[in-house]
Amino acid sequence: MMPRCRVNLSTMIFLVILQGAAVVLFCGWYVQRSPCGSPPSNGGKVHVLLLSSWRSGSSFVGQVFSQHPSVFYLMEPAWHVWTKLQKHGARALRMAVRDLLRSVFQCDMSVMEAYMPEQTNMSFLFMWSHSRALCSPPACPLTPRNQFSNQTQCEKACDAQGLQGAKDACGSYSHVVLKEVRLFELESLYPLLQDPNIDLRIIHLVRDPRAVVRSKEASASAFAYDNSVVLEKRNVPAADVQYQAMQEICRSHVRIHERAILKAPPFLKGRYKMVRYEDVARNPLEEVNAMYEFVGLEMTEQLQEWIFKVTHGKGKGSKKDAFEISSRNAADVSQAWRTALPHSKVKRIQEVCKGAMSLLGYRTVNSEEEQKRLDIDLLVPREPYQFSWLPAKTEHPGNA
Repeated sequence: MMPRCRVNLSTMIFLVILQGAAVVLFCGWYVQRSPCGSPPSNGGKVHVLLLSSWRSGSSFVGQVFSQHPSVFYLMEPAWHVWTKLQKHGARALRMAVRDLLRSVFQCDMSVMEAYMPEQTNMSFLFMWSHSRALCSPPACPLTPRNQFSNQTQCEKACDAQGLQGAKDACGSYSHVVLKEVRLFELESLYPLLQDPNIDLRIIHLVRDPRAVVRSKEASASAFAYDNSVVLEKRNVPAADVQYQAMQEICRSHVRIHERAILKAPPFLKGRYKMVRYEDVARNPLEEVNAMYEFVGLEMTEQLQEWIFKVTHGKGKGSKKDAFEISSRNAADVSQAWRTALPHSKVKRIQEVCKGAMSLLGYRTVNSEEEQKRLDIDLLVPREPYQFSWLPAKTEHPGNA
């Protein structure tokens, strides 16, 4: 009987070892498959970075998130870094921007104190009244969470000393959304993507560079300093500044897209979505629904009505509307450059942004006649694989 017991004991030991090895192998596989190695330990809060560039429709898309009752939203917090540290170019400032984003995502508003006067008010936050959350409880009693905020009323009623109200408000929402135009690559965000306390999703909003230039020209002086930072403080002839700045922005779109889609590390999987402003202009409800789904938000009937209203107005936008959200015909706005820009300028933009336009799906025009024929569609139809992560078993086409 003893030998039989020894055989059974040996078998049991072997099975235990085998089971342990299987558990170790499974855990290793799971960590590789998991975007951040482990589930976020942040109580389920979702963090969204709306990453774009100037005059690319980001103010509208930002408001699509800001007016959602589940969202705490701030507009361009890195403005504080760029305006405080004025001796540096964009590359030197990117880590300060990254660290500020990390703190604000975690509702630590004390990071702002480094870039503000000693006596800080809520109104010192850049474009603070564009955030419905700062016009609603607990930051301010003015606007119930399920109603749309009014910026003018908010500015009069909701300014307060200190940033405690912003901190309290941030902590009370399921989603924190930051809109940013002062970041030109993804690599500096890697620590945030791997941080178990941050469940980061990146929406990369792009726009036809010809439309961007036309829109920036309407408020050219407002972008002079930003252009100098983008160009790393180089001494550039005045006539070339807008083209060289646009070239850098186009290059950044290519870098971000290629890093996120073609050369992505495992922790980026499922966390990046590219959106073209022109697609939003043509199909606003469909595109906004897709963005909401990507970050785990639900569309409301009130938001549907608001989105339709602000994208189906009669105006094409004007200089005084440059930084406001007003009712306009979004499709007309997206095409306005075709009749407003001289063809010589269009050719120059196409030269400096050729690679980005090809990658993002914007057709070039070869003559003034072609440019002004609005029946010719210059937007390449979107393929599902182009702008977001594929399912694991699907492969990129060879020309992606």
